[in-house]
Amino acid sequence: MNYSAEPFAGNVAAGGAIDSHTVLYGVIGDPVRHSKSPIMMNRAFRETSVNGVYAAFHIKEDQLAAFAGGVRAMGIRGVNVTIPHKVNIMKYLDEIDPAAAAIGAVNTIVNEDGKLIGYNTDGVGYVRSLKEEAMPSIAGKRVLVIGAGGAARGIVHALAAERPERIVIANRSLGKAEELAGAFANLAELEPIASGGLEEACGQADLVINTTSVGMYPNVDESPVGKGWLKEGAVASDLIYNPLATRFLREAEQLGHTVHGGLGMFIQQGAIAFEHWTGKPAPVQAMRETVLAALNGQRS
Repeated sequence: MNYSAEPFAGNVAAGGAIDSHTVLYGVIGDPVRHSKSPIMMNRAFRETSVNGVYAAFHIKEDQLAAFAGGVRAMGIRGVNVTIPHKVNIMKYLDEIDPAAAAIGAVNTIVNEDGKLIGYNTDGVGYVRSLKEEAMPSIAGKRVLVIGAGGAARGIVHALAAERPERIVIANRSLGKAEELAGAFANLAELEPIASGGLEEACGQADLVINTTSVGMYPNVDESPVGKGWLKEGAVASDLIYNPLATRFLREAEQLGHTVHGGLGMFIQQGAIAFEHWTGKPAPVQAMRETVLAALNGQRS
């Protein structure tokens, strides 16, 4: 197998060196070079004295099956899954957690003695951070979700439990939006639309969420919507955490909107994954500090 791994720092909690007992973890994606998961998770291991090391692996879609075999063969304990593999990775796992099965996407894998179990921590992490930082109650609100990929599935599933008035799903491919809406039709009122109706939908939503990679570093000048499309009082939310403030959020804030970036969700979903892997409480504050320092250093 020909995997491409990011450089990573060893665990330094219990003596400083990687040894024959060090447990491997990682994140896969395409792209994955932007990921701050390695620095966040390696800090978490140090803080909790876990003898583990976490790397980033650039995996193409046609390498997923081989990678899953590599996880089993190498005894990699845990894997995070990011864009665009959250749906397709499922076919190579041995068991899917019921919530992840309902969502139809996996962002966390736990290796239990060669048995690969998939979980989804995205939606729960997102809603927790949204309610803490920007919108304490989602009940009765009109929500617009931009994108219909793996991340959107977790978000829509978690939002549906919060009793919104309606969730509109906008996607370039109407078929994907229709499929996602149909999957959760029994949980909430869902309306799929093509991207041609995006501007009108923005003008009607109380909460607009970008679940796509549009605006992610290094393409920081891109935005999924036009400036001024949101109605007065709407909250602008973006799953992207690099940069902390995307063009979408910067333009919304300039017009007086409350904005919600992806850092909180990133930290929370990572914390839940850490707990799945180790059985220990995640050092959330240390994880946040590490990611913020890295992002600030990137901008300097």
